[in-house]
Amino acid sequence: MEHTYRLVISCPDRVGIVAKVSNFLSTYNGWITEASHHSDTQNGWFFMRHEIKATSIPFGLEQFRAAFEPIAREFNMNWHIADSAQPKKVILMCSKESHCVADLLHRWHSKEINAEIVAVISNHEDLRRMVEWHEIPYHHVPVSKENKEEAFAHIDELFDKYEVDVVVLARYMQILPGGLCEKHAGKVINIHHSFLPSFAGARPYHQAYSRGVKLIGATCHYVTQDLDEGPIIEQDVIRITHSDSIEDMVRLGKDVEKNVLARGLRSHIEDRVITYENKTVVFD
Repeated sequence: MEHTYRLVISCPDRVGIVAKVSNFLSTYNGWITEASHHSDTQNGWFFMRHEIKATSIPFGLEQFRAAFEPIAREFNMNWHIADSAQPKKVILMCSKESHCVADLLHRWHSKEINAEIVAVISNHEDLRRMVEWHEIPYHHVPVSKENKEEAFAHIDELFDKYEVDVVVLARYMQILPGGLCEKHAGKVINIHHSFLPSFAGARPYHQAYSRGVKLIGATCHYVTQDLDEGPIIEQDVIRITHSDSIEDMVRLGKDVEKNVLARGLRSHIEDRVITYENKTVVFD
């Protein structure tokens, strides 16, 4: 993977944004390898993502930030710049279902995902051997009605200990408390085994079966205090028929879930997702 800097911007739309940013990069001989723009004409908002060859810029990220700040102020930008050579630290959270965790571990092991999986946290012991085979720390944190506050306080301590950049709920079957969601807003990704907003909550395949649907799907979204209503990152569907049982739907759905989760995580760790209001812009 080529060493690049990722410049991500959102701001009120107006004339001259692209020209100003491009001129800034050109001034310092910045070599743009990828450029993506989107204008939301209904809300008057503009989104931009540029990848720049790191070796073409004569300084590091701190100097880049200092030099770019006057432009950011002029255009009232929300912005950040990231270094592709600094993989994001990821914690996976799971319960008993293995398909999403196994898929992400395989993609990480085969270097398909440019991230550092620093730990796995689970409320069950079932997946310990699989995780530890990959030489990744496995933290068993049981959660019950009696110890929920203490358990999630411990989980938050683990987030801080590992200085986590993103948490992936890979079929973690517990609801994160509101305070934890707020503290780590925009950093917690969930996979929901339903094509949200349809069939939110528990047992979505049973709900879908009872409605006789012809498509089932999965949704990767950011976690917020409002259950299953966070900004959507990625979705996909698969066609079914009247002859498919609930068990068939679960089996087919698992394939969709792990693929959608992997794509959503990849978009996040490559700084391709910009959140605004309760929506996202996701650049390919």
